[in-house]
Amino acid sequence: MDLNAAVAALAAIAGLCTGVIAMLAFRWSEREQARPTRSSLHTEPVLPPGVDTVLSVLRSSAVVLDEEDAVVKASSAAYALGLVRGGRLAVEPMLAMARQTRRDGEIRQVELDLPRRSGRGEALAVSARVAPLGSRLVLLLVEDLTEARRIEAVRRDFVANVSHELKTPVGALSLLSEAVMDASDDPEAVDRFAGRMQIEATRLTNLVQELIDLSRVQNDDPLDDAEPVRVEELVAEAIDRCRHAASTKQITMAAGGIDGLTVWGHRGQLAAALGNLVENAVNYSPARTRVGIAARRITAPGGHLIEIAVTDQGIGISERDRDRIFERFYRVDPARSRATGGTGLGLAIVKHVAASHGGEVGVWSSEGQGSTFTLRLPEAAMPRREGQGGVSGALIEPSGVDEDADDPVPDHAPHPAPEAIP
Repeated sequence: MDLNAAVAALAAIAGLCTGVIAMLAFRWSEREQARPTRSSLHTEPVLPPGVDTVLSVLRSSAVVLDEEDAVVKASSAAYALGLVRGGRLAVEPMLAMARQTRRDGEIRQVELDLPRRSGRGEALAVSARVAPLGSRLVLLLVEDLTEARRIEAVRRDFVANVSHELKTPVGALSLLSEAVMDASDDPEAVDRFAGRMQIEATRLTNLVQELIDLSRVQNDDPLDDAEPVRVEELVAEAIDRCRHAASTKQITMAAGGIDGLTVWGHRGQLAAALGNLVENAVNYSPARTRVGIAARRITAPGGHLIEIAVTDQGIGISERDRDRIFERFYRVDPARSRATGGTGLGLAIVKHVAASHGGEVGVWSSEGQGSTFTLRLPEAAMPRREGQGGVSGALIEPSGVDEDADDPVPDHAPHPAPEAIP
């Protein structure tokens, strides 16, 4: 009996010990599972409260890195710039800067040139700023400066070009005035120098006026004062503007297909743009050639457009220069431009007027054969005048224009005949 009691007591004690050990083992297991491991810190990092929301509204590209340089958070703009690839920061200078900031906690900033993802075109100019985010994370903000750099370069070039263009006639006037004073006893020399002074003064006046015009078309919204403008009126004004220069060189000007067409926009700016195209055609054409102006109505995805083509039989434009002729102060032949009094701003004004009116300007040219500049503008709905039909096939011959011309467009031009308005 005593033996059986002793065995039972030992069994009870053993069972109690086993239960205690099992309970302790269970508690220890739960604690280990709840404790964050080194791997879990990297696979499921936690951003400080509110950071995710702030990053989503920033204009800059944002990347958040953990202590192992893995990307925790990256904006879509960061992927678009090619900053993040395969979950890692792909730009080595930025990565090195992030590691330094993680070590010492200092904010760093640097400007870099990055190659484009396509591998073609000029490099992207970016500004990168790195700052610590909490105790473990690093925040990288990248701003694309490419467009700002381009605008700044254009501004510097513009100021330099304006300074040069103004200095030339001003310097010439100064020298000519000294020559006039020195030749006061020689009437023929005085007349010759005075004539040159008038030429330089006219060039200076034209340059200043075109600078004012360019500034106006860049800063003003032409649609604030928009109205329906008849194409035939714009053409007549452009022809009248160049009548004297064309008569001096015995250049025939002819217009056709313009009756009944209207465009929507600022009358003064449209007249200046078309006048610049016709004036260029006359200035760069040899004597006894022809300048044609034709118009037609075309259908575009956004509605109907009026296409006005100015064609000449001049020197033409090389393929190398065609992409740059609409730049301010760019001249295909600087020597010839100065001889014709050109400032290099006429086509830049045409481009800005077309763009601000929701249109465009294009060019076709062949060296030695001539050029065709095509201005496309939105059509304005206008009631037809009594007895007016479609687009007239007859030529509109303003005073001083060749009335015997059969076709307003020279033979080489690719511009098709105007279509009839239904």
